[in-house]
Amino acid sequence: MTTLMEKTAMQDDAATLATVETPCLILDADRMDRNIARLRAHLSPMGVTLRPHLKTGKSIEVAHRLMETPEGPATVSTLKEAEQFAAAGVRDLIYAVGIAPDKLPRVLALRTRGVDIAVVLDTVEQAEAVAAASREAGTAIPALIEIDCDGHRSGVLPDDSAALLAIGRALVEGGELRGVMTHAGGSYAARTPEELRRYAEVERKSVVDAATTLRDAGLPCPVVSVGSTPTAHFATDLTGVTEVRAGVFVFFDLVMHGIGVCAVDDIALSVLGTVIGFQKEKGWILIDAGWMAISRDRGTAKQPVDQGYGIVCTLDGVPYPDLILADANQEHGIITVRPGTDEQLPPLKIGDRVRVLPNHACSTAAQHPAYHVVHGDDPAVTATWSRFGGW
Repeated sequence: MTTLMEKTAMQDDAATLATVETPCLILDADRMDRNIARLRAHLSPMGVTLRPHLKTGKSIEVAHRLMETPEGPATVSTLKEAEQFAAAGVRDLIYAVGIAPDKLPRVLALRTRGVDIAVVLDTVEQAEAVAAASREAGTAIPALIEIDCDGHRSGVLPDDSAALLAIGRALVEGGELRGVMTHAGGSYAARTPEELRRYAEVERKSVVDAATTLRDAGLPCPVVSVGSTPTAHFATDLTGVTEVRAGVFVFFDLVMHGIGVCAVDDIALSVLGTVIGFQKEKGWILIDAGWMAISRDRGTAKQPVDQGYGIVCTLDGVPYPDLILADANQEHGIITVRPGTDEQLPPLKIGDRVRVLPNHACSTAAQHPAYHVVHGDDPAVTATWSRFGGW
């Protein structure tokens, strides 16, 4: 008797970009593998561990290609991710979002299953909650103190010794102080290699200084963790750092291209759509991939080159000159020539297919239940990899 999985596999064996249903998510595995190899090669001489963030892929198959071993290490952004990857055998995780006390039972449940999951916090109140939960459970929950290296989001200022020590001392009263971590989100505003290198050094120095403060006070700080895709690629000195976290590098996207971290040809993710109409007097081509397929992310709008909702490519992934998905309704994408250029719309017909490179790989991938895997310009869909969402 043929199972549903076997039927799906047989369908995938025969599928191509010309036959798979649209809209759908396309993953170029060759580009993905090159992106992973590039970051590993950059970090390896600096003697740090790569702890990849799995939130971009949310896929077991992608995770196995990212991690050093099937057990990790890795980073997650939701406890659902932690639970899904733990079920697949991952045992070394950081849940890199500030911990809410009501989520500690799920953390403890994972630790009971043999998963070494650490949480993140930046207040005495959170540290006290972790310590109390640890005492009650009879097992120490490890936590990292988040450091604010650039004012982008959350965290303790690296020179706020009083806050650092208060949090650390509250935490060790039952819990475990695993170390410090930061995320240089401000690096997304950088536009030159020099700026990116400066952000990387500020990120490094912030956590190293915080770690020194804790150690000088007699508190443990074995882990010193940094991470953002831009700084991971432009760091030149990671002295004092033990690990680097990064996520979107696995696929890259147009925001990363606009920052200067990758080329358009490095972007491994695209959305496949079919031409469903024309508005010739408006200069529009309509496709069946709207914001439900692409997402509402307009991350390039503040960059020097606004890519609309994405760059439009041929079926084999070659960008059309100055052709963008300029607007999107729920199920309609509107393709136009980039304003201010002299390019013409390509001679597409009803039923023709195009691929759209996304602004933000994380948000575009989140719209889809699976990746249709291809290799370079080969139109064959060689596999379908499931992905999950939610919390």
